[in-house]
Amino acid sequence: MGSLSGTSSGSSLLQNSGSEKDLLQQRKRKRMISNRESARRSRMKKQKQLDDLTAQLAHFRSEKNQIVSGINVITQLCLNMESENLILSAQVAELSNRLESLNEIISFMNCGNGWFGPEIADGYMSNSLSYMYLNPPIMSSAEMWQY
Repeated sequence: MGSLSGTSSGSSLLQNSGSEKDLLQQRKRKRMISNRESARRSRMKKQKQLDDLTAQLAHFRSEKNQIVSGINVITQLCLNMESENLILSAQVAELSNRLESLNEIISFMNCGNGWFGPEIADGYMSNSLSYMYLNPPIMSSAEMWQY
């Protein structure tokens, strides 16, 4: 009987080691499945982050294009205003020169230096004092030319 008990305990050891192997393989299989699932979730998470960043990049590029076109419009308006300002400044300078010339002519006519005496041809002016009061010099100021 001793020999029988020895063989039966040996076979139970073999059964235990077989079931332990199965248990270890099951654990290993579970761990592999769990690792694969975790890797899949990680890949999905990274893909979602990449998609979000790509969408954000597209949004920022669109925003940038709108800002750039707005800047271009404003720059063009500014250049137009500067051009118009230069034209108006030139007109102010020209009109100021004309005004100065007209005031010099009026002053010269009021002097009575012999060219135009108290009487102007065809009797338009009977004396220089009345002409000076009727036609005072034209004045200009910077405020006149501002809008």
